[in-house]
Amino acid sequence: MRLLSGYGWQAVSVRYVIGADSRARVTQSCQNAPCLQLCSSKRMKLIDRWLQSWREHKVRAWLRPGARVLDIGCHQGEFLERLGGSIRESVGLDPLAQPRETDSFVLKAVPFAEPLDFPAGRFNAITLLATLEHIRDKAPLAREARRLLSPGGRLIMTVPSPRVDDIVHTLVRLGLADGMSLEEHHGFKPADTGPIFTAAGLELEHHSSFQLGLNHLFVFRRSDNEGPSSK
Repeated sequence: MRLLSGYGWQAVSVRYVIGADSRARVTQSCQNAPCLQLCSSKRMKLIDRWLQSWREHKVRAWLRPGARVLDIGCHQGEFLERLGGSIRESVGLDPLAQPRETDSFVLKAVPFAEPLDFPAGRFNAITLLATLEHIRDKAPLAREARRLLSPGGRLIMTVPSPRVDDIVHTLVRLGLADGMSLEEHHGFKPADTGPIFTAAGLELEHHSSFQLGLNHLFVFRRSDNEGPSSK
């Protein structure tokens, strides 16, 4: 398993594969340590790819052609690569990313921090796929997202239900899933998403559940023409 680490992202658990049939876990305690665990895409099982594709389909439906997209928690840019030439500009942020630049996107190996090194209003779409629940302090993220969005821009995210934890753990034990770890929710509930981002000055445009209610799609919009929020 891979761990996001760096400023604002610190490992709270490490899983080592000792052998084909045995695993040992070493846990490292820390404070203020949001953690996002990702496996290599090469090890993703069929069910992982199917669920990932479902999430991406939901998010893509809200992206305008020619959008300027910032993907936070992009891993190795798989989502941006699949977007291809349908958008004008795309940037992915992830501490584990292999920095690279293609004709359609740029990957930066930087952790999420406040503030990010982009000018205000740079993007008209920001995406977080299965990322928000792993961030302990979400208010700074909400404020920074509003700052980076142009007027009318959208923040589009998927947030799993905490009920997914038990299901994923069972699938991993059965060898049916080997994808994104959902262990570090920090007590987060999808119902808390709306108040966090509306308090930062974003308008909730859409909320729906999918995957039999085990995942949620949120779309927020910056609807004003003022400068970045100072909240």
